[in-house]
Amino acid sequence: MVTLGERPATRARHTPRPSSVQLKIVMAVSGALALLYLVAHMIGNLKIFLGAEAINTYAAWLRTVGEPALPAQTVLWLVRVVLTVAIVAHIVSAVILTRRAHRARPIKYAHRQPVKGSYAARTMRWGGVIILLFVIYHLLDLTTLTLNPNGVHGDVHANLVADFAPSRWYVTLFYALAVIAVGFHVRHGLWSGLQTLGRNSAAAQNTLKGVALVVAVLLTVGFLAVPFAVLTGLVR
Repeated sequence: MVTLGERPATRARHTPRPSSVQLKIVMAVSGALALLYLVAHMIGNLKIFLGAEAINTYAAWLRTVGEPALPAQTVLWLVRVVLTVAIVAHIVSAVILTRRAHRARPIKYAHRQPVKGSYAARTMRWGGVIILLFVIYHLLDLTTLTLNPNGVHGDVHANLVADFAPSRWYVTLFYALAVIAVGFHVRHGLWSGLQTLGRNSAAAQNTLKGVALVVAVLLTVGFLAVPFAVLTGLVR
């Protein structure tokens, strides 16, 4: 009971829910799901080098996989839903963690040395914005075909060739910038995610960084191979 003139006892501060550790785990797991999708997507894109029939057949298979046990496109929509949830969870977790980091250091120091972690964090932020904008454009371009100059459902080869034609060099440029941003995001995110999931011993640091760099470079080259092959006339 509080008597007159006494201040009520200060309430104990509770750990924010979800905790920062939990949010980092969410980011790691959701990032891993997105990375698996990127690898599968890149492999599918590279089928364009096997000819129009190969990539068009692959695209048709994506819509029919699981039949007749499941209705058409069930597996495809399941992948889309899981990926969307993962991306939303990834973004929300990143925003919350960023806000908590800012609140934890409200005073800006006049003389602060540049830190690699700060540079990586800034790169992840602007890279994430570019990637988000690109995903929206990419869906309108090659999924709904709203912005695609060819826009024929099922004819993936022709849609890609029309999309990255030399006259549309600006599309290839935007695609390249987005893919490079993905590369930076994967490099830092994979390294950070492996640390979050427990691979953070001092002896493993160089190995983790090397693996993250190799994966990021392979993804970047793999995704850029298609638009530049079309742009240069290698794929027609």
